[in-house]
Amino acid sequence: MDGLVKNIKSQNGGTVVEVAGEVTLDESPKFHSSLLEIIKDSPERLVIELSEVTHIDSAGVGTLVEVFRRMKASGGRMFLVGLTPRVRGVFEITKLDRFFPILDTVDEALAS
Repeated sequence: MDGLVKNIKSQNGGTVVEVAGEVTLDESPKFHSSLLEIIKDSPERLVIELSEVTHIDSAGVGTLVEVFRRMKASGGRMFLVGLTPRVRGVFEITKLDRFFPILDTVDEALAS
């Protein structure tokens, strides 16, 4: 893998995407392209694992919002898991913690 996406795996009927680094304006176009490639086969569940993300800005959040909407439109579900306090704070400040299903672990997301 390259860029922010460190690993992609199929697990218990879902696709788990492990992300690491800073999800910022500079990295978002490549991150966006990677996520669109991952969801082109319309997985039933997409789990974005963010425990190794140290920072996310509005461009990164915008990418996740768009992918979430595409997943929903195709009948799939998307979950964010493993948010650090700093990253979770961004979602809370923007009130997007009410928009995204945010869980603690990959297993919780795959069981939902």
